[in-house]
Amino acid sequence: MILARLPRRLFQGAALSLALLALGGCSAMDTVQGWVGMKGGVEIARLVEFGETARFQVRWHADIGDSGANLLQPALTGDAIYGTSGKGALTRLDRATGKQVWRIESGIAVSGGVGSGGGLVLVGSGKGDVLAYDEDGKLRWKSKVSSEVLSAPQVADGVVIVRSGDGRIAGLNAADGKRAWLYERSTPALVVRSHAGVTIQRGVAFAGFAGGKLVALNIKDGLALWETSVSQPRGNTELERISDITSNPVADDEQVCAIAFQGRVACYDAAQGNPLWNRDISSDKGMMLLRKYLYLSDAKGSVIALDKTSGSTVWKNEQLSMRDTTMPHAFGNFVAVGDYEGYLHGLSRDDGSFAARIKLDGGAIRTAPVELDDGLLVQTRGGGLYSLSIH
Repeated sequence: MILARLPRRLFQGAALSLALLALGGCSAMDTVQGWVGMKGGVEIARLVEFGETARFQVRWHADIGDSGANLLQPALTGDAIYGTSGKGALTRLDRATGKQVWRIESGIAVSGGVGSGGGLVLVGSGKGDVLAYDEDGKLRWKSKVSSEVLSAPQVADGVVIVRSGDGRIAGLNAADGKRAWLYERSTPALVVRSHAGVTIQRGVAFAGFAGGKLVALNIKDGLALWETSVSQPRGNTELERISDITSNPVADDEQVCAIAFQGRVACYDAAQGNPLWNRDISSDKGMMLLRKYLYLSDAKGSVIALDKTSGSTVWKNEQLSMRDTTMPHAFGNFVAVGDYEGYLHGLSRDDGSFAARIKLDGGAIRTAPVELDDGLLVQTRGGGLYSLSIH
């Protein structure tokens, strides 16, 4: 775990849940019967055997380069997939076959990406650079924001929305990269270094902040439409009082929901921000909203399905405890999550039981799978990009 002053202290997000549960870093790995070992005094679940009711199959595999310490993710368009390495190699692949169409060197160390939309392919750097390419790999423009870009830039209604590590959100003109607006707010002295970006729904950008705040911004001018508190800091020490929203909110036409680390999950009326319900669940990975249900991985690695209307638990799978489980992705009859050893797990959407499992290249899966043509697209830390089906 790394602490730094900027002037505030930031936590390295990669091992956040493990480090904070230990309140002092990770211990050595000790073999325990029924468990892989220990992290910060907490047992890591050993994978249990189960009778497969489905099977993952690799449709194609490509290598786009190591992602490094940052949480990089691929972007999809109608006929293409765009991926990036941490060292700045940006690659376009054919969506159906995975074959490389082009590969360019951006010249930056990429810390946020890939974003796409409006004919643009976007990446950001640890120095605040934002680069926009067209779909043929030609640089359209380069802009600068106030600090490191830790999430994929988003595009909507002619605006590129970029979240920087200092908590500011910039709206850039999609045509030339010039800044159209800037949203900024004060932050607590101690915050989690977060890869959270924004979630866009019907002309509104929803963003979570340190201290458990959730804000709705008008995309056209960056003005706040409403603000609410998802979670209030609790505890006696600075560590105990951290209650930051470190993942993207989720939204549909009716409601928006967010979850805080060491805090709560809560849902609100999307138009006015009026509270609907809340529960004490902690997560630094985030959630997925699909029709009637919310799917999330909590701070201990359990995968949970909640009723979006009431917040009641539909099912909970605790068999991936402390395996650094990714945010879930629900599709078809399954919920897919990755873990720190590079396993992809397919759970039944009915009851959360294991249905399928596959180990990819051994590199940690750190970002949620993405739905791709009746299957999934998964990026590993080592740079493997996999298209998989499940039957």
